[in-house]
Parts: sequence; structure tokens; C-alpha cells
Amino acid sequence: MSDLIEADICVIGGGSAGLSVAAGASQMGAKTVLVEAEKMGGDCLNFGCVPSKALIAAGHVAQAFRTADKFGINSQEPHVDFSAARDHVAGVIAAIAPTDSPERFRGLGVEVILERAKFTGPREIEAGNKVVRARRFVIATGSSPSAPPIEGLKSVPFFTNETIFDNDKNLDHLIVIGGGPIGCEMAQAHRRMGCRVTVLEAFAILGKDDPEATAIVKRRLASEGISLREGIEIKSVATSDGQIKIEIIDGGVAETVSGSHLLVAAGRRPNLGGLNLEAANVSYTAKGIDVDGRLRTSNRRIFAIGDVAGGPQFTHVASYHAGVVIRNALFRLPAKVDYSALPWVTYTDPELAHVGLTEAQAIENGENIHVLRWAYAENDRAQTERETEGFVKAIVTSRGGILGATIVGTHAGELIQPWVLAIGKKLKIGAMANMIAPYPTRGEISKRAAGSFFAPKLFSERTKKVVRFLARFG
Repeated sequence: MSDLIEADICVIGGGSAGLSVAAGASQMGAKTVLVEAEKMGGDCLNFGCVPSKALIAAGHVAQAFRTADKFGINSQEPHVDFSAARDHVAGVIAAIAPTDSPERFRGLGVEVILERAKFTGPREIEAGNKVVRARRFVIATGSSPSAPPIEGLKSVPFFTNETIFDNDKNLDHLIVIGGGPIGCEMAQAHRRMGCRVTVLEAFAILGKDDPEATAIVKRRLASEGISLREGIEIKSVATSDGQIKIEIIDGGVAETVSGSHLLVAAGRRPNLGGLNLEAANVSYTAKGIDVDGRLRTSNRRIFAIGDVAGGPQFTHVASYHAGVVIRNALFRLPAKVDYSALPWVTYTDPELAHVGLTEAQAIENGENIHVLRWAYAENDRAQTERETEGFVKAIVTSRGGILGATIVGTHAGELIQPWVLAIGKKLKIGAMANMIAPYPTRGEISKRAAGSFFAPKLFSERTKKVVRFLARFG
């Protein structure tokens, strides 16, 4: 006999999205059940954001050895111990894991079931030997890496983001299929750890971002010795003599790219297997579960959030979704998602951050825009630290409304945040221009970019005439 548990809300999936809902709902007084089939913390903690940033940090330290001469310190090629680097990554995960652990959530009053969930009806699931009947369900099962349909790929060994961080050996030549954020981040981290790296991308590398900004990132990657191959067609993958052999077509010319190891970073698929969504009357496609603006599925008592809902695949979106669902499910408020102030960051060096509309999108929308820029090279803090490559670029209307911002450069992920606030709160560009920024900080770059909106009028001949006229009166 199965044990029956009745709850106000049942969350399926213990990743970023599910944990946020479970913690919030329980602490607000709802009887909450959380079901997780694998690792608590989900992809972000175990295979994504946390381990990737830990490895990127190791690569940054290694690169500091090579570039120390710009500060008057002898440069040298570092000795990289991949086994120790793997332990560093594991240690970071272990330090954060208690926050996402079953013990912590049980301490918050959540009933945690470490089993795989399967719907048996519109308001009921089975998980192990337990049956959960709830007033509301939240599906937050996330996504997993998917392999593109390349001839021979399934027959060769390759890494994904779920396995690359277990590697404890130096890789001679890593080939990366996929020039998106994950591919570029891992390419640079491994290059800095001493590996040769080739990136293969069918379209444009970092193609979703502003091309003016991505040009700077690509230039840095190439300068560090990463081979970037854009606009190529991958025909087949095979192994020969212990090497990965990839047949590509580049500009109509066939050639073979060889390497010791392969990382596939070319897409993800929603985790829908085994949920038996048909029993719950929940509609879905290969892209994810169908949801409305309130993140409700075709069964209005069931919500889907995070990657499994088929929207933007970021951890911060998952957390944002959690807030929308709590307002809907617990308080019956008609909260809807709004991505107009959604930021994203690629953690290469230099970082690439964006929020709102790009210049191309604003033009396509028929907006009458001003493009404001300020270079890192004109910032004193950037000069003191010899990190002068990059810029802030803001897209504003003729009346000073902020439509979007792109930052490429050191700490761009931190510097984008005032722009996120400004767009989210519909502030005008004057708010950024009038901000008092401490000196010397990189934050002054955003202030200077914003101030440039007013420069043509402020320093115009008309202003000079007014100043000269007023000077006559003492």
C-alpha cells in the first residue's frame, strides 16, 4: 500500500526553480512537498553555474601568471594540476550544497521525497511508495544537454556539461561543438589551464549578443590561442588512432579537425521523461511544457517553471519564475512574467552582459534611438588594473527612455545590474547620469555613458550664449 500525502503545493524538481518555490511556500504557511529524483540543487549547483565558474576562476589565476609582466612582475607559464583543479571545483560545490540539502528543506518544514515523480491523474502523483495529492503542482524538472544529429557522434566518447567537471587529467586538444556561452566559457577556461582548444560553430559565435561586443570577446579568445571556426558544417564525427576526427565543410572546402577530446555544448532538452503528463492533462512539445503568461499549464492547477517551461534558460529566470508562481498559487494574484528587464551574462574574459533590447532589435522595432557608448579605456580604475578592453553601450529613446544596455569588459556581470534596475523601474537616462559613482570604480563607465546623452545640448553653442548672457549680470 502506498502512503497518501495531502498538500497545498507539490513541487517536482529540486533545482533552482523548485527549491525557490518550496522554500517560499513552506515559510509562508503552505503544506509543501518537494520531490527530487536525483541531486538536490539541480543542474546549476552540480553541473552548471557553480562548477563552471569555479573552473573559470582557476583558469583566471593561471592566466594571471602569464600576464603578470604588465604589472612589473615576472611572467611565467603556470604548472596546472588538473586533479587539484577538479578537487577545487568539487570543494566549491560541497561548500554550497548544504544550502540545497534535504536536511535544510526539512528544517524549513518541507516534506522531501527523494524519488522519481509520475502523474497518475490531474491532481495526483506517485513517488516511490508515496502518493501525493495536492491543490497545486509545480513542475520544475529542468533540462539536460542534448546532442545534435551529427553522423557518428553517438559512437564516440564526448563530454557534456554534466561530465566535463569530473575530468582530472590535462586534455591535449579539446574540440568544442557549440559556440554559445557554455562553449566559449569552457573553451577559454581549458585553454588557460593549458589545453589546445578548437571551437566549431555552425552559425555565429555568441550569435544572440550584440556583434560589436562579441567581436571583442572573440578577439580575446583568438589572442589566447583558441581556434574559432564559425559558419561551418559538421558532416561526421569518428575516432581514429585514439583521436577524435571531425569532418567539416568550411566555405565549401572539406577538411578534418582532429583533437584528443570532445565537448558537446550545442543545445539542451527539457526533462519530461517519466512524468506521464498525459495523465495530468498537461500539454507539451519537444521544446517544453506549454504555459501561459502566468506559467500555468493546460491543467490550471499545475504550473511549469524554469528550463522545462521552454523559456530563457538561466538560473535567475528560474528564481524569478518561482516568485510569479507563489503569487499565483498561494495568493491567487494574476502575476505574469515580464522579460523586458531580463539580464544575461557570458562569463568569458572579458565578460559580456546584456539587458533589454539590442541596437538591432530597437531599430527593427522602429524606435527612434540614440546609441550611447563609453569605453573602459577612458575609465581610471580600468587603467590602474590594465583591463581597458571593452565598453558600455546603452540604447535610449529620443526622450531618454532606456531600452537596453550591453557591457563587454571586466566585471560586466556586476556593472549591468544598475541598468537592469533602471529598465525594470522605467527610469530615464538622467537617473543614471546623475548617480554619484565612487571614484575610482568601473561603475563610472555607466555614469559617463549615460551623461553623454546630454552632452550635445549641454555643450552646445546655445548653452554658451546663455552662459555669456548671464555673466553680464555679475
